[in-house]
Amino acid sequence: MKPTLLILAAGMASRYGSMKQIDGFGPNNETIIDYSIYDAIKAGFGKVVFIIKEEFLDNFKAIFEPKLQGKIETEYVFQNFDLQQFGIAEEIYREKPWGTAHAMLSGRKVIKEPFCIINADDFYGYDAFKKMVDFLTNEVNDSQYAIVGYQIGKTLSDFGSVSRGVCQVDEAGNITEINERTKIYKKDDAIVYEEDDKEYPLAFETPVSMNFWGFTPAVFKVTEEQFVKFAEANKDKPKAEFFIPLIGEYLVKNNIANFKNIPTANQWFGVTYKEDKPIVQASIDQLIKDGAYPANLWS
Repeated sequence: MKPTLLILAAGMASRYGSMKQIDGFGPNNETIIDYSIYDAIKAGFGKVVFIIKEEFLDNFKAIFEPKLQGKIETEYVFQNFDLQQFGIAEEIYREKPWGTAHAMLSGRKVIKEPFCIINADDFYGYDAFKKMVDFLTNEVNDSQYAIVGYQIGKTLSDFGSVSRGVCQVDEAGNITEINERTKIYKKDDAIVYEEDDKEYPLAFETPVSMNFWGFTPAVFKVTEEQFVKFAEANKDKPKAEFFIPLIGEYLVKNNIANFKNIPTANQWFGVTYKEDKPIVQASIDQLIKDGAYPANLWS
């Protein structure tokens, strides 16, 4: 059975200012998602599942169904604020969605095979998809998961801070610790993250999670259990977010699963801020000139 690609596309994109998930970056208005799916099909994925808000459904279908029909199976699932589906009766006020791990749970009813989850607004490159397919086909099991680890120095924006899951890796290539750093940025010739108003350095090669994770469906049960606890503990914190690295950290610390670090030296690029768009467009143009992608992706 071919693995599934699960795409996080329900975010509010508050710093970007518009729906960057369906913004055009390629020469024929291709979205970043288009390039991810193109690479995923080439690598050997068999299905793509979009995690979106329900009100986005018509837009997404109009954009992607004509391109993908006959090329890969598609499904759409919705991230919403309904907590009763998790057995939580109390209404909890939220200023923003619950975060990436909560979003991942939206796929639990339609994914029965090994899968990987990615961000809609990150350009990962074919190398990452091919390495992940190989892992999901040959190595993954309920106690052996993986992430694609990018070098932090190749994942930053020139226009503001970013959030990254900073990883520590042992000699066997497994992740021993994942710490979500929500404010990482360049400072002069250095890279730092900020926590409690203090700055701490990060080496250029430090592996970070760009939310490119490989799992089996067994992860859903653990994630749901942890989300219920997280929601209860953070019911008075309307901005608290339940990140996938929190699940990774829990699984590792409790010896439930190992995470293999799948390293890539590829240059990541993505759109956190509106000012990132011209850089992404130029990067895609260069990849087309280098022959990595056709000028018209789906022709």
